[in-house]
Amino acid sequence: MNAQEIKEASKKYVLQSWSKQAGLNPIVIDHAEGIYMYDAEGNRYTDMSSQLVNLNVGFGNKVIGDAIKAQVDKFCFVGPAYAAESRATLGKMIIDLLPDNFGKVFFTNAGADANENAVKIARMYTGRNKVFSRYRSYHGSSFGAGNLTGEPRRYPLEPGIPGFIKFFDPYVYREPIEFASEEDATKYYLAKLREQIIYEGPDSVAAIVMETITGSNGVIIPPKGYLPGVRKICDEFGIVMICDEVMAGWCRTGKMFAFENFDIKPDIVTFAKGVTCGYVQLGGVAVSSKIAAYFDDHLLSCGLTYSGHPLACAAGVACVNYYKEANILENVNKVGKVLGELLEELKEKHPCIGDVRYIGLFSSIELVKDRETKEPLVPYGKDSEGTMGKIIGMLKAKKFMTYSHENMIFVNPALIITEEQLREEMVKVDEVLTEVDAWLTI
Repeated sequence: MNAQEIKEASKKYVLQSWSKQAGLNPIVIDHAEGIYMYDAEGNRYTDMSSQLVNLNVGFGNKVIGDAIKAQVDKFCFVGPAYAAESRATLGKMIIDLLPDNFGKVFFTNAGADANENAVKIARMYTGRNKVFSRYRSYHGSSFGAGNLTGEPRRYPLEPGIPGFIKFFDPYVYREPIEFASEEDATKYYLAKLREQIIYEGPDSVAAIVMETITGSNGVIIPPKGYLPGVRKICDEFGIVMICDEVMAGWCRTGKMFAFENFDIKPDIVTFAKGVTCGYVQLGGVAVSSKIAAYFDDHLLSCGLTYSGHPLACAAGVACVNYYKEANILENVNKVGKVLGELLEELKEKHPCIGDVRYIGLFSSIELVKDRETKEPLVPYGKDSEGTMGKIIGMLKAKKFMTYSHENMIFVNPALIITEEQLREEMVKVDEVLTEVDAWLTI
């Protein structure tokens, strides 16, 4: 098919996520390399969101591609009950990267089923049924993960599953209370969480599930002491602490896993995305040695046909090795510092920016109508006038490819991006936000 035929067939036969189908006009990608994509006409687009914040090492990584090819030549698939080298190797690699309290990995297909299986494991292990997760969260859109999710993408799944309880994030920027310090904010949010657990009945709560750093709902970084405080609450009541590292894991925040920034040891860590960078889909649930040992004598009632798919695990082994060999963490911290500086400069310059949040190469720009009132540029949960879509379209016209959610623009480039490339692309953001500033005066 030529490019136009591919586009028409896609529109006719393929349902696209999170979209009204009638107005779609997808770009047909001909080839891609590094942080760039090219269409059939040779136009170059810069991927400034790592696709869905998963393509951490960019397009065309030969090391990962060669590993997949080598596994194809051995065998493409063998069921989870058999031992396969790529599966065993990746399992060991992941446990070696995690804190010393971790023991085993259950592999899944992606982040959503990783979170669903983490909840199942926590319920089986504790014998309890309730699960806490946050309102400003996205854990996947399948039925179980969608019930964990707190933001509007859960609405089509309601009425939901009994026992899924929501609590509020420490979203200090939007909190009407003026806190004297981050520590004061932490004290407030932890007290409310503990109170809610007591009212739900601590003996009924199996797990607290949190994105270590809230991702697609705004890159909300917890205030000082918050995550250690949650850890303490979990220890007090025998609750399993689950950190969703699907988006924030795998070097994205300047650490291999985001929770390392906060000096905690979770009981369960879920992951996906950056473990293979999308070269083959893979997710997983890493559990503590205590939880792993429980299932020595108790049935692990979890199963997936493609658990630990050999091709995916081969990609994962190569990807994790590449993070180390290519010094990806070093680049994230170096270029991430520049990203933070550029975002602060934009905030200083543009009245339409209420807040910028960043850690490593994980960042968002929150747009407002008024800095004093912090009124969002678009209403919560909807964009009735297509304002954010228009802004993303203006960036797209400059070949800067990313996405928005609510009133936020995300800048989450591949972790291989150079300082020069970053500076070149952020000029485009500056130009677009200059136009947005003008809207505020009309």
